[in-house]
Amino acid sequence: MAVSQTQTGSPLRGASMVQMEDREAPQNIKMAIYTHGRLIPSLGDAKFRKPVITEIIKKKFEYYTKDILDVHGILYGTSSAVSGVLANFIFRNSFKVQHEALKSFATLTTLPFLSTVITYKLFVTDALHSGNLSKENCVLRSILIGFICGVTYPSALAFSKNGHLAVKYHTVPMPPKGRVVLHWLTLSQTGMKAMAIPLVFQAVFGMLHSSHHYAGCERMRAKAGPEDEPKNQ
Repeated sequence: MAVSQTQTGSPLRGASMVQMEDREAPQNIKMAIYTHGRLIPSLGDAKFRKPVITEIIKKKFEYYTKDILDVHGILYGTSSAVSGVLANFIFRNSFKVQHEALKSFATLTTLPFLSTVITYKLFVTDALHSGNLSKENCVLRSILIGFICGVTYPSALAFSKNGHLAVKYHTVPMPPKGRVVLHWLTLSQTGMKAMAIPLVFQAVFGMLHSSHHYAGCERMRAKAGPEDEPKNQ
């Protein structure tokens, strides 16, 4: 008898559980709809969200395109490209090279420009947009980028490229074995001293350029601040 009671009781319990779940289902649906005080939109509202999503994607695309094509980075890269042209001209005269002029000038213009634009974006522009860079650090980073990408890198590239061209076309006496670099340094002493001109220029230009860039970002934050406060409220 006990076994039959448990067997007959189990369907009753199952039915009661189904009824309880049916009663609690609307409440669960309501709880799922209202989460954190917000109404979850239904599938019927998906067509209304498409224009909003498209507008957000468009704004993001315009922001990143403007960020990549930053005027400040391009301007700073142009100064490095000019330094590269000057370095190539100086070292070509030092090594008395007259061959492959177009190829060497194209290389000494493009590579310093690209390296400066990319480095400036990573270490200055992105840091300014995130708000994690002070004015002093901004100026310091810009000057270092000008020294490395605008003077040191073009000078080393022009020194190496024109040195190999000088050996290739025998425009200067052949260096003794084991003293190639020392021989090239001796021949290009005047050119290395002349590179002090772009060094000073990059230091002054980097300081003025970074100060102007920092001031522009501060003005943009000041204009965007009052507009964002009502939205947050």
